Amino acid sequence: AALRAPAVGAAARRVPLNVTPARGMASKEIKFGNEARALLLQGVDRLAEAVKVTLGPKGRNVILDQTYGPPRITKDGVSVAKEIEFKDRSINLGAQLVRSVANKTNDQAGDGTTSATILTRSIFREGCKAVAAGMNPTDIRRGIEMSVKEVVTELNSMASKVEGSERIMQVATISANGEKEVGRMLADAMDRVSKDGVITIQDGKTMHDELDCVEGMKFDRGYISPYFVTDTKTQKCEFEDAAVLLVEGKISAFQQVFGILDFCAKQTKPLIVIAEDVESEALAGFIVNKLRGGLKVCCVKAPGFGDNRKANLQDMAILTGAQLISEDLGLKLDKVEPSMLGSVKKCSVSKDDTILLDGGGSKDAIVERCDQIRTAIEATTSDYEKEKLQERLAKLAGGVAVIKVGGSSEVEVGERKDRFVDALNATRAAVEEGIVPGGGVALLRASAVLDKLLEQKDLNEDMKVGVKIVKKACQEPCFLIAQNAGFEGAVVVQKVLQAGGTMGFNAYEGVMVDMMAAGIIDPVKVVRIGLQDASSVATMLTTTEAMIVQIQEDKPSDSMGGMGGMGGMGGGGGMF
Repeated sequence: AALRAPAVGAAARRVPLNVTPARGMASKEIKFGNEARALLLQGVDRLAEAVKVTLGPKGRNVILDQTYGPPRITKDGVSVAKEIEFKDRSINLGAQLVRSVANKTNDQAGDGTTSATILTRSIFREGCKAVAAGMNPTDIRRGIEMSVKEVVTELNSMASKVEGSERIMQVATISANGEKEVGRMLADAMDRVSKDGVITIQDGKTMHDELDCVEGMKFDRGYISPYFVTDTKTQKCEFEDAAVLLVEGKISAFQQVFGILDFCAKQTKPLIVIAEDVESEALAGFIVNKLRGGLKVCCVKAPGFGDNRKANLQDMAILTGAQLISEDLGLKLDKVEPSMLGSVKKCSVSKDDTILLDGGGSKDAIVERCDQIRTAIEATTSDYEKEKLQERLAKLAGGVAVIKVGGSSEVEVGERKDRFVDALNATRAAVEEGIVPGGGVALLRASAVLDKLLEQKDLNEDMKVGVKIVKKACQEPCFLIAQNAGFEGAVVVQKVLQAGGTMGFNAYEGVMVDMMAAGIIDPVKVVRIGLQDASSVATMLTTTEAMIVQIQEDKPSDSMGGMGGMGGMGGGGGMF
């Protein structure tokens, strides 16, 4: 063995130049039981403390440092949670899991992320105490899951439908931290574009908020040539009672469309041609006839690319009552008959976009097409595809509203934009599943059903502890809303519990009111999803018994130390 030892060393030295000798894996540390849960709870606590200050009408702002641009100021719970990352990996694990609750709630409901975060903290904190006292974590988990199911059923039975723009305005106002202007603008936008319409929130360029609504079909393609302009002042081409020709491919020869142009000239009817492209000879023919013959015509490129363009053209065909000229259907451009043209009452074409109003398509066909698109939205898993389908649905069924958020500085616009987005998501959720009393009252009232659950004989003591944990957590939103407004949280919770019905605490004015009558309301979807997501992650954390984390190795600070062999640099000492 002593003779062979040098051979092993020699073999080790004979490493090919292009292979780096494998280094050992990073060291990991294992923590168990109460020690592991205490570190997780530390991360959950610190994240929840940062997020909870934003809750309620008198919640405060949080300022976020950004790697680029100015600092961001926000009251949006999920935006705060996303920024939190701890150096200690053990503490960071807990924070990351709560961050996932906020993200999931935001993705599903679009609002209620702060409530979901504090509910997670409350359930996990009480769960840790119970497990440390020697109770069975699995039984506690069962008790929590049963309780959440009961509370959600009760919340759904309490919900009432949203009717009228007044209710929509109230939901939006509460979600935007009591700013009535936000609520009024969103209610107006929803009123004008219907619930299928698209509402987009953008940064404005002025001090004031602006609402821009487009009813009918609008797409982002303008005229191919400025020669088609009919109003030189506005640089737009505007027609009334126009015929519409839809072509899937390119129009290259003028001869192909001569028959249709002749028909429109005899009928003195304007013609809009929407095609993939109109090439030189055909385009020249259209322009010459427009300028010399006084023919009312305008050529526009079809929106989108590939399959999306084909789908958009089919939507237009149904909206205008036209037949799409496509080689897939065996239709050629030179064989087009006047009956294949669609019609619109009014159209406006600018350099950048086209609006078609009051298409001549049958209402039944449009409704059927909308149902097809809704089915496709439910079936798709791609976010990009879903967005494109929703845009198509809005163009067919409703319209498009753009809210431009104003403010005196970039930071203010960003903060107000967050509130607009939250309010928009809350109103959509309210229209979808209905509303319940706000201010944390709905959870307090729904948790009353847990008293019956505690009386069931098939529940053991550990399960009952799980039920009590959920009952206590349901008081947390009401407690913190009051506390952030400068009132004693425990006293307010007691008052609300004694009042019963839809009575609750108006933290903005500091008085007890009927929440539904006062317009302090929450979408039931937001409350439900917040509780379900919070209990899901909190129970997983409570049943955690071991934690494995990578040990952080301190990297040497002097990164230039290994450069001593470079001439004139003296190990980095010559650099100034």
